[in-house]
This record gives sequence, C-alpha cells and structure tokens, in this order.
Amino acid sequence: MSNLIRFGVSLDRELLKRFDDYLSEKGYENRSEGIRDLIRDTLVRREWEAADPKEERMVVVSIVYDHHESDLPAKLTELQHEQHGVVHSALHIHLDRHKCLEILVLRGAAGAILDLGNKLISTRGVRHGKMILTTTGKDLP
Repeated sequence: MSNLIRFGVSLDRELLKRFDDYLSEKGYENRSEGIRDLIRDTLVRREWEAADPKEERMVVVSIVYDHHESDLPAKLTELQHEQHGVVHSALHIHLDRHKCLEILVLRGAAGAILDLGNKLISTRGVRHGKMILTTTGKDLP
C-alpha cells in the first residue's frame, strides 16, 4: 500500500495558470512534484527558523571575487581554515582572467556555519555572495 495521500486544493484560476507556467518552465512533470518541492522548501526554512545555534545544519555559500585583489584569496582561505571542521567541500572555478567563483558546502552547528558564511560574503573585495540554507535531510519526508 502506498504512503501517498490525495487532497484537493482550490485556487484562483490565474494563480493556477501562473503556477502551471512556472512548473512547465522548471520542467516538472506534474503539479504534485511542484507542490511537494514547495512544501519541503517551507519545512527547511521552518527548520532553520527554529534551529538551536548548536544543531547540525548545512549551508551552501557561493562567492565571486577578483583573485588579484590584495591578499583576498589568502584572507578567504584563512577564514576557511579557521573553521576547517565545518567546511565539508569546496569548489573553485576560474570565471575569467581575474574573477573566481567559489562554492562551499558547510556542515555543522547552525551558528558556526552562518557565522563563517557571513564572514566570507562580507570580506572586503568579495563582489557577490549568497548563502543557501539547507538541511541534512534527516527530518525531511
């Protein structure tokens, strides 16, 4: 027997059309998959809002910077080494002759990984940075 449950939702016609357009653009095969993803995203956000700073969480950090900026690559590396226990993975991409993209996966205490992510993004010389709050998945159906 399946664990799936069916339910009905009433929506404004224009809202449903826009949702269907969104699903089509993103390549969803059906509305159920899109709704499941929206619900999971909401649950992850709620998990973060309720997180104790010591609870394990995950964050993906992306930063774009000019590697010719004075000591910037060394500063970014030093920040990562200071918190080496939470840097789970790092990817470095050369965008052109000057600019680099670094993508880091941080896993650890919510407070520690948010702190490191914010420090990396706010480092002088970083042109753009973004954090994606995510989950370890242990409590996600």
